[in-house]
Parts: sequence; structure tokens; C-alpha cells
Amino acid sequence: MAFLTPLFLFGLLAAALPVAIHLIRKEKPPRVVFGSIRFLKTTSRKLILFQQIQQWLLLLLRAAVICLLVFAFARPLFDSRLASLVDADPESAVILVDTSMSMQYGDRFARAREEALDVLSGLSSGDEVAVVAFANGTVAVRELSGDLEGARTFLESLDAPGFATTRYMPALRMASDMLESARHEQRSVYLVSDYQASGLGNDDSGWLLAPGVAFHPLDVGGGETRNLLLTDVRSPDQVVENGDESEILARVRTTGSIHLDDAEVVLRLNGEEQARVPVDLREASEAVVRLPVTFAEQGAYQGEISVSADDFAVDNTYRFTVDVIPRIDVLIINGEPSPNWYEDEAHWFSLAIGTPESPFTTTIMSSREFAANALAGRDVVVLLNAGSDLGTAQAAALEAFVRDGGSLWVAPGDRVSAAQFNQQLVAISPGTLRDAVLMGSDYLSIADIDIRHPILQPLGMDWGVRFQGYWSVDAHPEANVLMQFDNGSPAFLERPVGDGTVLLFASALDTEWSNLPLQGLYLPWVHESLRYLVQPNVKERAYRVGQVVNIADVADAADQVSVVLGERTLALGSGRVFTADEVGFVTVEAGGRTEYYAINADPEESALQRMAPSALQDMVSNPETTPVQSLQVRTSQLVAELEGPQRLWWWILALVMLILLAETRIANRTYR
Repeated sequence: MAFLTPLFLFGLLAAALPVAIHLIRKEKPPRVVFGSIRFLKTTSRKLILFQQIQQWLLLLLRAAVICLLVFAFARPLFDSRLASLVDADPESAVILVDTSMSMQYGDRFARAREEALDVLSGLSSGDEVAVVAFANGTVAVRELSGDLEGARTFLESLDAPGFATTRYMPALRMASDMLESARHEQRSVYLVSDYQASGLGNDDSGWLLAPGVAFHPLDVGGGETRNLLLTDVRSPDQVVENGDESEILARVRTTGSIHLDDAEVVLRLNGEEQARVPVDLREASEAVVRLPVTFAEQGAYQGEISVSADDFAVDNTYRFTVDVIPRIDVLIINGEPSPNWYEDEAHWFSLAIGTPESPFTTTIMSSREFAANALAGRDVVVLLNAGSDLGTAQAAALEAFVRDGGSLWVAPGDRVSAAQFNQQLVAISPGTLRDAVLMGSDYLSIADIDIRHPILQPLGMDWGVRFQGYWSVDAHPEANVLMQFDNGSPAFLERPVGDGTVLLFASALDTEWSNLPLQGLYLPWVHESLRYLVQPNVKERAYRVGQVVNIADVADAADQVSVVLGERTLALGSGRVFTADEVGFVTVEAGGRTEYYAINADPEESALQRMAPSALQDMVSNPETTPVQSLQVRTSQLVAELEGPQRLWWWILALVMLILLAETRIANRTYR
């Protein structure tokens, strides 16, 4: 026998009430003295004994009524299947625990662990369970096993969330694959997460869980959130030492459910505070902050921009690195020097780069004065209307200079001979000169610009320059044409040679053939070109968590390399690469050099907008899966199925009615 509501059995204690009342009401008959007993009626002992039996029978009937009522409310049931209901339907389950960066918000991870442990506590002997910690990939896995205590230990020892982004689909696919080898027909996936909206990524494949796999979302991301994020930071990777004040731009946005009205942004270089700027967000969700900074000395700088006043400190700092290099040493070889400034070939060029605050140092010499030893220590050599009058030794020195990593900028003019120029510089020139073309009263314009090139990208498309003279050029196969005249002839070409770079401008850089030096873009164009020649391949130094960092440009194959992130020494993969897995600065030491790389959190993970767990459930649940009923529902159904035909409580109540009738009749006869 089983009882469906066994707590009512405590009511059996009430059966003692009739006994207690009987004992309390029992009175000892008083002793009365009579002068004569001849008038008293004699009562037989048999009658007295019968009345006592009737009283005990009433006591038993009343106690039986209480006991039978208790049994009726406890709902007795004669069936052994109810007791074995839980063990009759074992389960195979996979518990997925989100350990992405957003789970560091508040106590989300602690609650996630508790939810997972509660699921584990709901399983019974004979069930099997797997536990998977995930972010944008698998973090830790415990395979399907019947060892529930081992799974509990695994959950309790999970590491705190890292800095990776959230991706639900890879984890769900893995769980579905694991359940393919499950022992039991009842299979379930429990996903414990804050259900960040960005966790779906761009997955629109329409993938579904395998038929028969039930999905149970467990949400730990409830409540309001307060967060500020640096969504976009514009800082230079490399600057030239000149003592000028620079400016770093940072965009601040509020991304939580509660709008924050104000904040404060702080800029630090090598740990020392440089600027502190308040931010007003009362009328907008984001604002751009301008942070002034001066890089006083050469060297590598580690920079940090921090924002405060929110509840999610893990994404409050953006890190960057800046290399401050010496001023660029430019050697100008003037092919047409003149005491009259308006006739001097180098006048306009030197005027553009020769100011005291310029990041360039300049040396000007004529073609006759130029010698190979003049190239020592130079960063860029500029040939202005020179080339045909260079000797073989001078041309060979220029070629060696370029191949060893130096840079050359050539601008031929009217004194250049195409034949001699092509003969002397054919090995390094981006193009072959054909003819010098003078337009007379007509002119050419710039018609096509490679706006994606680092030199031209900051300058825009508006080149209102009139060229009345130019060189027609045949581009070298390895050259890249950056600008073209409106007749299709190349105007500005680039060619990599060895470790260096050569630029060719197919016209003069003074006012003899064009009005280019009189245009406002002349100075920035010259500056951008020289900067590019010195630093053509600015190395990426700011990465996001999850990106692959390649340090092959820092360390040669034979170098001993040390890579340290925080207090950890990182292992390098083949090709001198490693994957950034936490925020901070990476210090790379190789070949006597030290380089720094900045690792930042992915801003996607800082967007705390959430999705409804039911939306993900609807998205991945297979329509062929019969909904798995909970244990309570299945128990209720079995109770209704088994109790219906028996109705023992109904018969017990009927018996109680009969006993009450009998008790009433006996009581009337006993106490009449």
C-alpha cells in the first residue's frame, strides 16, 4: 500500500482525543449516606458490565472514525508502480555552463554554478550527465558518465569566466553530438547562461537539436545592468619625436539597461596619469572624448584609457602601445640648385618639411656633391630633377641603400634624360621614363586615386592641380600605381625593392610644371609620403581577445623568444604566433629587442542586451521531439491513472458514515 498524501497520517495522533476526553470526563461516584435503602432499586452486576462495554465500544468507534478520516485524506493506493516511477525513466543530460566575459557581471557565474548543481541534484542513481564549460568555444569538458559526484566536483572546480565572447551554437552542437551515444532514451540539454543577445553571432544555418533531445534554458542574467564602454579609440601606433602635443580620441557609450548620465575618462602612459576628462551623457548614449598627450622622449609607451562610474570594471580599460621614433632624416639631392628661390628645385619641398617643429631633419646637396658616404644614417633620399647626371658609383650606392631598407623618392624634371635615367636606375625605379610632355596652354588633372593607400587615404579625392608638364611612364610589373592623370598615364607609383621602397612622381615637385606646391594638400601629401617611406608597414600592436598575434616580424627564426602576458609565459605555436586569451600587455623579448602588444576585450561582449531564453529554445528545438514532461506532471498522471479505478478514499468515507450511525445509536442507548 502507498499513500498519495502521506503527511495527513500525522492526523492519527488525533485518535487519542476520544480516549483523553473519556478519561477526563470519568468521575468517581460520590458516597451518599442513606438512612434506609429499602426504597432503592437493585441493579444487577450484568447491567453495569454491559454499560461499561457499550462505553468502550463508543470509544473505539469514535477513534476509528478519526483514523478512517485520516486514511481517507491520505489517499491510500494499492500499486507498486508509483514507488518506482522516478527510477523507471532514467535520463542522459548535458549541462552547458556559460563562462564568457559577460558572466563576470555581478554574481552571474556564482548563480550559474548553483543552477547547474541544482540540475545535478535533481538527477538520480542510474542517470548519466556531462558538463561542458563554454564561451566562443569549448573551455572544459567532462564526458557523459553515471558518476554524479564526479560531475559535482567538476562543477565546483570550474575556473572563473574569462574574456572570450559568447557563442551558443557550437556548444549546443557539441551537446547534441554527445547525446548521440547516450544510454537512455530521455535526453536533455540544460543551458545555464545570461542569454546575451550577441551570443547567436551570425549563425543562420537553421540547425536543430537531434530528435528526442529536450532543451531546458536556465537564465541567470536577470536584473538591471550599468555599464560604460570605450567603443572606439583612435591612437597612433607610431609617432615621430618632435615634442608636439598629440590627441587621442575615445568614444564612450553606455551599454547597460540603465542609462548613465556622466563619467570620467583617464589617460595613462606607462602608468602615469596624463589627462582626466569628464564625459556628459545626459542627452546622448555616447560621446567622443579628446585626450591631449605629449610623447616627450623616444621609446615604447604603454597606454591605458579608463572610464569609471559603472558596475562592470572588466571592460573599463582600453590598452594601446605607441612607438616614438627619432625624427626622419631626409637627404634632398637637388638637381637644379639656384640662388634665386623661385628657380631652385628644392625650395618648395624643403619649405614643406624644414620648419623647426617638423618631424623631419633635412640635408640638401647638389648632384655633384652627392657621394655614397652621404647615405649613412639617412632614412629617405629625395631626387629632385636629378638622376641622369648621377654616376655609376652613385647609382650603385642608391640601389644598395634601398635594398638594405632605405627609401627613395624620385621626381624627374626638365633636366633629366630618359635614356640615362633608365640606364642608371632601372633596377629600382617603379617605372621607365619615355618622354617629357609639355602641354602648353592645356593641362592635365589627377583623375584616379588609390584612396585606400596609407599615403592618400587621409587626403581625400579633391586634387585641383593643373599639370602643364609631366613624364609619360611605363609602370614596372612590380609597381603599384597610386595616382593617374586624366589621360591614363601613371602619375604616382610605388615599388618595393629589397627591404626598401621607391616612389616615383611623374612630374616636378616645384612650380615649373604645375601649381601643386601652391595647393593646400601639398604639405600633408609630402609629409604622409615621407612618413610612409620610413614606416611603410606599421605593425599591428592592439589586438582583441581571441585574435591570433603574429610576432614573426619581431623575432627571427633563430632568436630565443620570451612572451609574457601578465604573470604568465605564453607558448608560441609554429610560425611564431599565439592566441590572445586575456586582457593586458604582452611583452615580447627577442634578439635583444623588447616589443609590447596590447590585448583588449571584444566590445561585443560588453553589449549586455539580452534575448529571451524561449527564443533560443524555439530556434533549436526539433519539432520531432515530444515534449518531455516533468517528474511532477508524470507523477500526477500516474496517480490519476491508478487511483481512478480504486477510489479507496470513497469507500473509507462510506464506512465512516456507517460507523457514525452506529455510534449515534449506541450512544443513545448507553446514556438514556
